[in-house]
Amino acid sequence: MTDPELTARRSRGTGIWPLIRTERAALAADLEELTNEQWATPSLCTGLTVREVLAHLTAGASLNAVRWMAGVIRCRFDFDKQVAVRLAEQLGATPAETLERFRHIVPSTTKPPLPAIAMLGETLVHGEDIRRPLSIRHDYPIDIVTQVAEYYQGTDLVVVAKGRIGGLRLAADDGPFTTGSGPVVSGPTLALVMAMTGRATYCNDLEGDGVQLLRSRCGTV
Repeated sequence: MTDPELTARRSRGTGIWPLIRTERAALAADLEELTNEQWATPSLCTGLTVREVLAHLTAGASLNAVRWMAGVIRCRFDFDKQVAVRLAEQLGATPAETLERFRHIVPSTTKPPLPAIAMLGETLVHGEDIRRPLSIRHDYPIDIVTQVAEYYQGTDLVVVAKGRIGGLRLAADDGPFTTGSGPVVSGPTLALVMAMTGRATYCNDLEGDGVQLLRSRCGTV
C-alpha cells in the first residue's frame, strides 16, 4: 500500500518543477540585455558577481545526487570548494555563454540530494541576489514566495534560516505567511525570505521590534 504522506510529498515535488521552470525562464529573460559592466556587478552573495551567481544556479541544476557526492568526495568534504569548482565549470568564456548555459537548464529537473522546494528557494533567492543590485524588479506570485518562506522557516539545510529567525515572529503584510514568537518582523514575504536567508539589505524593507536583531544575524549565523 502506498504511504499517503509519501504520495503527497511526491505530488508537491511534481507541482513545484513547473514553478521552477517559470522562474528560471523569467530570470533568463531579465538578463538578456545586460552589458559586460552589469555582468560584473557584485551580487548579494559576498564575493560573487551576478554572472557568477547565475553560473552557480546552472551548476545546481546540472548535478544529480551521484555527481554531487562524487564532487564532495573529490573536494574532501569541503563544501565551499565543491561550490566553487562547479561554478567554474559552468561559467563559460563570456557572459553570453554563461547565459546560454543557464537557458539550457531552464527545463531541467536534475538536482543534488535536496527536495524540489529547495531548488525553488535557490532560484528565487539567487534570482534576487542578481536582480536587486541591478535594480531589476520581478513580481513573484505570492503563493510561490509563501511556499519558499514556509520551507525556509523550518530548515537550516543549505542555508541557515531557521536558526537565524529563532525567537522572532515573522509576519507577512502581503500574504498569509507567519511563523515564530517574540519581537515582530513584518513586511513583504519576499523581504522576509531574503532576510531569513541572510540578505541584510532586505531588512530595509521590514519593520518591527525584531528587525535590528534579524539584521545583526544576517551573514553571521
